[in-house]
Amino acid sequence: MKFLSNEQLAFVFGLLGNIVSFMVFLAPIPTFYTIYKKKSSKGFQSIPYVVALLSAMLLLYYGVLKTNAFLIISINGIGCAIEIIYLIFYIVYASKKDKITTMSLILLVNVAAFGLVMAVTVFLLGEAKRVSAVGWLCAVFNIAVFAAPLSIMRQVIRTNSVEYMPFSLSFFLTLCATMWFFYGLFTKDYYIALPNVLGFLLGIAQMILYLTYKNSGENDAENKGSEEMKFMSRTRPKLMRSVSDLPRAR
Repeated sequence: MKFLSNEQLAFVFGLLGNIVSFMVFLAPIPTFYTIYKKKSSKGFQSIPYVVALLSAMLLLYYGVLKTNAFLIISINGIGCAIEIIYLIFYIVYASKKDKITTMSLILLVNVAAFGLVMAVTVFLLGEAKRVSAVGWLCAVFNIAVFAAPLSIMRQVIRTNSVEYMPFSLSFFLTLCATMWFFYGLFTKDYYIALPNVLGFLLGIAQMILYLTYKNSGENDAENKGSEEMKFMSRTRPKLMRSVSDLPRAR
């Protein structure tokens, strides 16, 4: 039996990574459908989409600097377009205050910060150091992004509710991290591989947490319902007796 070469395996995992990443990029569509129906983005934050856009921009820049990185360029180019559409949609339905906040964030993070990265790496670093510097920046930034769900995990433990941590999203993020880890491994691109180790571990932790606490909310609701039934069973006879004692109209 002839096994696939490292290049072929990298292509397979990179292609799968593109497919799964595309599905993850589309995950917020229900949120924006809700915003469209309500004609308001009140209650939703734009920060996740600003951060996701910066992540895609950095990885796109990294892919352009590297050689043979078409699979990195393709998905992050698509990701940039999708996140820009989300942000435009958010701004259209945002309040005046949220419009100003979101546009300020975009100017600060996606224009100024990214522009500074490009200026420093293009004018102050040579080609080899440029790829390394942007690679490390992508790795550190992705680690920070992967660590962000820790606050949600803490909330799940505190509230015994998995309402804000859907299993499907955790599953696809874990699958995405797995695909890109193996892509990085087979291409010897450790700037891609290493952050996805953390992404995989945190994804597994989220799914375990979901399975642990998924019935807690249902049990709480059932307990609350049974307590209400007991309360009604105790108070109803007293209420009926009180009604029977009222003077009747003649």
